[in-house]
Order: sequence, then structure tokens, then C-alpha cells
Amino acid sequence: MAYQEKKSIVSLISAVLIFAVYSSIMYPRHPGAGAETDEIFRYWGSFVLILTLVSIFAHIVIGIVFNIVHRMATGEKEPSFADELDKLIDLKAFRNSFLVFVLGFLASMGTLAAGQPSQAMFVILIAAGFLSDVTGSATRLYHYRRGV
Repeated sequence: MAYQEKKSIVSLISAVLIFAVYSSIMYPRHPGAGAETDEIFRYWGSFVLILTLVSIFAHIVIGIVFNIVHRMATGEKEPSFADELDKLIDLKAFRNSFLVFVLGFLASMGTLAAGQPSQAMFVILIAAGFLSDVTGSATRLYHYRRGV
């Protein structure tokens, strides 16, 4: 298995684990149904902000640990350059990831237009962010395995 495939698998698994662990920690802190609007917005705002920061930090740490473990196990260095295939695969992954997020964003705005509670908008936005991350990693893995 190539370095890029391994890195895509690690990225996919880490995205799922980060989201699952963070959500399981934060969900019990959710304000009840009778909570004030300010409290609900504060909760969801902090949920999104902290999830973003935790996710970025965790992905950086996991990437560093992956490179160290990969180097110790195989003796291979991380490729120092990206060829045209790597760039093409990254562009396709970015396109798919962006499409999933934009569709989720539009769906979340649709919930507001339909008069649904603001919590539905936040849940859909968070799910769209998670699914776009997973879609990008899965697209990279697919194209490294099957070709472009």
C-alpha cells in the first residue's frame, strides 16, 4: 500500500473518531428544550468553534504521529513533492468535499426558511462539515486505489 493510501485511511479513521469522541463529550452538555435562545446559540456556537479547533489540532498531531510511525515501520520518508496525479486527486477530493458542504449549508438554510428550530440548522451544518471531511478522505483513498 502506498504512503498516500495509508495517509488517507488514517485521515478517514481519525475524522470519524474525532467527531464521535467530541460529540459524545459535548452532547450531554446540551441545554434542555426549555432553554433560552441565547443559551442555545451559545452552546451551538461553542460546539462548532471548539470542534473546529480540536479537529485541526488533532489532525496535525495525528499527521505527525503517522509520519513518525510510518518512518519507523517502513524506513520510507514522506514524499517531498506532489506530482500531477497527487494534485489531480487532491483537486477531485476538494471538489467533492466542497460539494457536500455546500449542499449541507443550503439544506441548513432551508430549515430556517421552512421555520424549523435553529438547532436543526446547527445540526445539519455540523453534519455537513463532518461528511465533507469524510468525503474528501474517502475520495482520496478511492482515487489512489482505483486511479483517476
